[in-house]
Amino acid sequence: MGVVAGSRRTWWSTLVVAGLVLVFVFAVVGPGGVRPARAAEGDAAADTGAAEEPNLLEHIVTSAGWVFGPLLLLVSIALVTLIVLLAMDLRLTVAIPPEFVEEFTDTVNKRQFKQAYELARNDGSFLARVLTAGMGRLQYGLEDAREAAVNMTDSVRASKENLISYLATIGTLGPMLGLVGTVFGMIQSFMVMATAGSKTPAASDLAKGISHALVVTLLGIALSVPAIFFHALFRNRLIRISLDANNLADDLLTQMYHNSKKPAAPEPAPKTATAVPVDPRTPASGVAKPAQ
Repeated sequence: MGVVAGSRRTWWSTLVVAGLVLVFVFAVVGPGGVRPARAAEGDAAADTGAAEEPNLLEHIVTSAGWVFGPLLLLVSIALVTLIVLLAMDLRLTVAIPPEFVEEFTDTVNKRQFKQAYELARNDGSFLARVLTAGMGRLQYGLEDAREAAVNMTDSVRASKENLISYLATIGTLGPMLGLVGTVFGMIQSFMVMATAGSKTPAASDLAKGISHALVVTLLGIALSVPAIFFHALFRNRLIRISLDANNLADDLLTQMYHNSKKPAAPEPAPKTATAVPVDPRTPASGVAKPAQ
């Protein structure tokens, strides 16, 4: 139940984050979102005929184009989603819940081993999954239980490393997309020069291709920097969580194993009246019989 609930929370978090990013992008680059009000300078610019100063964000969105713009937008949404999901999942209090550790220890000390197993199986945390695997082999000895716990630790760690590796992929993919955009923009500029013939090409026509090249390169590097940073951050955090979960699981399995080997405390016997031996020479009245 805990694993299923965690998967549902993950999917809902992904949808929420993606929706928020899309709303933010449309709010910024949508109609009227990137054009600040310049009422004070509007009349003067209209009178003098001066061109309006271009907005940087609008220029970046326009120069990115219809191919690289949506592609980089999808990659950025995936990056933000991965960062939020890993930040929620790789918290020490989520991987090793203190309440679970306290309840599990108390249950084991009460020699309620079946209840302890059910408690770990119904919990979806890192530590609970490791304990469940170890307790499944505890009947064959402590060493088998430790080996099963270590194998489960490696399995859970590998599944989380798969998500972290996507950050490294985005960190490598960003500059590559920027390089492709750079080459594409330069090709556009040289095409303008090649088709101009003997005429001198207009500077604005050449600037379009150069601007496209520089903008796509900028966006690719902007994706790469946070991806590389969070990849290193989450990888180091996962190593620490794995070590802590494995050591704590080993201690709890050892405690459970030794508690199972201890003999159960004997039940106290019911108290009964102790019979007092009676001297046969003593009569019932308590007066001694005279010797004959």
